[in-house]
Amino acid sequence: MGDLMRKHDRRHILKGGAAALGAAAASRSIAAPRSPRKPNIVFIMADDLGYADLSCYGRRDYETPNIDRLAVQGVRFTQGYANSSVCSATRLALITGRYQYRLPLGLEEPLAERDIGLPPEHPTLPSQLRLAGYTTMLIGKWHLGRLPKYGPRESGYDHFFGFRGGALDYFTHESNGRGDLWDGDHKVEMAGYMTDLLGDRAVKAVGELAHAGKPFLISLHFSAPHWPWEGPEDRAEAERLAAKAGPDAAFSFDGGSLATYARMVERMDHQVGRVMAALDRAGIAEDTIVVFTSDNGGERFSDTWPFTGKKTELLEGGIRIPAILRWPRRIPRATTSDQVMISMDWMPTLLASAGAAIAPDCPSDGIDILPAVLSGAPVPRTLFWRYLHMRQQACRSGSWKYLKIGENQFLFDVIADPLERANLKDRRPEIFAGLVAQYQAWEATMLPLDPASYSHHFSGRDMADHFGVPPGDD
Repeated sequence: MGDLMRKHDRRHILKGGAAALGAAAASRSIAAPRSPRKPNIVFIMADDLGYADLSCYGRRDYETPNIDRLAVQGVRFTQGYANSSVCSATRLALITGRYQYRLPLGLEEPLAERDIGLPPEHPTLPSQLRLAGYTTMLIGKWHLGRLPKYGPRESGYDHFFGFRGGALDYFTHESNGRGDLWDGDHKVEMAGYMTDLLGDRAVKAVGELAHAGKPFLISLHFSAPHWPWEGPEDRAEAERLAAKAGPDAAFSFDGGSLATYARMVERMDHQVGRVMAALDRAGIAEDTIVVFTSDNGGERFSDTWPFTGKKTELLEGGIRIPAILRWPRRIPRATTSDQVMISMDWMPTLLASAGAAIAPDCPSDGIDILPAVLSGAPVPRTLFWRYLHMRQQACRSGSWKYLKIGENQFLFDVIADPLERANLKDRRPEIFAGLVAQYQAWEATMLPLDPASYSHHFSGRDMADHFGVPPGDD
């Protein structure tokens, strides 16, 4: 009981301190003068992290002090969304700034065992920043297609260290018995816990790129806390999984625990703290934009409160994600934003902040959210999702959300009813009909669903994706 009270007191103090910092920030100019130097960008993405899996978003059974510190030093979004309830589709929207359904790859949820990927000629966040003079680097997860046609270096990243598939063992760095750790286009073998290897490489990159003098983008895409459920001391679990035979060697339905999940997130938080310390040592923290977010809603051991639903579902818990933005030079400290935002907003936001252009032949479906953050005046949004499994559709406009799952249709006020329990489609038929019409008009502008896509054949064995790992080396 004493430990619980101490944790409660600490949270109360943290919240009080954040409020005081917010008041102090409000007393000064809302937008500090721009630096003549283009800002560096460190974009950190967790994998399958739920909305409430950070202590600054409400997680109660462990703490994430380093990521919490980012929120105290910047802005925390309360209405952040992923473009999809699974990872490869969201990552496509993030890197292109567009609805993923505009490209064939975006119809694959999860990624298929086919020759499909992000076309190298398509403009991306790293390619547009590179045109603006940035050095670009991806550390961590790619999951947008395989060599020889597709890869990070084919799509705008100067440097790559990480893995190409959807998941890998944290110690053996294998997926289905095949190594998937790469340095550039070469497979490598290294000892170490995956989260630590990624953190080490990011710390090293900050020092080297800061010394080089050019502005840089580091995309740090952790595998944590994605399956397999292995904390930093769980090498024995990796050996157990490696000993399993057959095509499902990289997957287990019986693994994990809340305690293991906590250790995975805490280790990721530790590595985030090391990267932030590296920015401080290099003297570039003031002029570095830092983003922390997740690729989709959480699953098995995640906390998605106050929402229902998990990964693969278009209920709020499957698509609501934490989102934090820190830029000391421009963004007031300890602020909270109710701006409705989505993964594809990051590209126009970061390009605008860097003085880089969006390719005119591939306009973004997202918006630059920085003006809304600086003014404190949220911009109205209408957002859309679809997911072939269970024939899910969703549209959010204002506080209203249209949701279809199979033949069942719903209308929710997600502000008044975040648990999505009160179906108001019969009480408010005009709002329901309007959202359905908006959804249908939007869908007509997207690529049609692909009957050959992996999701179309989602079956019993394919439930592996629901629990974290698609069959195959994705």
